[in-house]
Amino acid sequence: MIATTPEPIFPMPDSIPAAPNKVTRHLIEQLQSHPKRVVFTEGEDIRVIQAAARMVALEAVAPILLGNVARIRTLAAEHGVPLNFVRVIDPKTSSDLPLFVKRAENMARYRASGQVDTAQTIARPHYFGAMMVQYGHADAIVGGNQAIPASYFRALLHNIKPQAGIDRIFGVTVLMAPHFPLLGDDRVIFLTDTGLNPDPDVSLLSTIAIETGKLAHHFLGRTPVVALLSHSTKGSSTTPEARKVSAAAALAQDRIAREFLDIRLDGELQADVAVDPRAAETKLADAANRDIADVLVFPNLDAAHISMKLLQHLGGAQNYGQIILGLARPAAQVPRTASVETIFGTAAAVAVEAIKYHQLHPDSDF
Repeated sequence: MIATTPEPIFPMPDSIPAAPNKVTRHLIEQLQSHPKRVVFTEGEDIRVIQAAARMVALEAVAPILLGNVARIRTLAAEHGVPLNFVRVIDPKTSSDLPLFVKRAENMARYRASGQVDTAQTIARPHYFGAMMVQYGHADAIVGGNQAIPASYFRALLHNIKPQAGIDRIFGVTVLMAPHFPLLGDDRVIFLTDTGLNPDPDVSLLSTIAIETGKLAHHFLGRTPVVALLSHSTKGSSTTPEARKVSAAAALAQDRIAREFLDIRLDGELQADVAVDPRAAETKLADAANRDIADVLVFPNLDAAHISMKLLQHLGGAQNYGQIILGLARPAAQVPRTASVETIFGTAAAVAVEAIKYHQLHPDSDF
């Protein structure tokens, strides 16, 4: 029996959907017991304001919006959105700015960059928000809804420590599609890397597969099935690209065995073999014992990003994220086309990640 969501403490305008879906309900239930602070770097956006109000109404997250305070309050009033328990900060006038500037000036990367005015840099919302998360003023960060991705990622990389043992950050997009029967009972699938690394090598591809598998385990609450995708299935093609995916799968399987990770992983596999039992039965001898993949690991950024956009815009899948892995603090980037639902669900996801960050990343200093 699915637990019902408590009545919100503040009524929400009709423009803000109140009922979480199957994905976000599970997240919200966890956050109602352990609320987290999520900073939104681009707060002068009605979609962010609506998502923040929805989180407060569900008693799930304490939102922090960065931007011009007067503009945010005016925008909220014009659309009838309450800002009760939503903290609004203008980085330029924040009392924390001098502290963040001092800490930035002690970082080697800032000293080496020759910044003329560190204060001017840190006062930018992306940089200020990253500082808030790095130094414990917020638990997770969401941005990108009004910015070019590169500017947001640059701020994260400059101000948030990397996760131990991971050389590159990468992005995971979570898709929910109740109308996709092949996705199984959860109707959820994780796509990776959907936004950062154009052509990952064998080592990085292996790391992406394992870390995304850990994330899926966290959200699904069970052993995830990870598939490393290719145009080839188990040696049906011997191109360098297929061999790279096969090598990455072997490397990942070795690490899973050595570290006793609760992840099932296979590759190289064609997409139909990974998600359609009928195709698997035709192409694989052991197909009877295979489950549909929960995680699809793409061989390069083009394949991942194109597939994500097609599933979202043509297939009608609801997207959350991308969740950024490889940093020592929970972070996510949403596209400029993001809906209120996408922003809401993405923020809930990184907030839940903050609850159990030690469990997911035991080497982190979070």
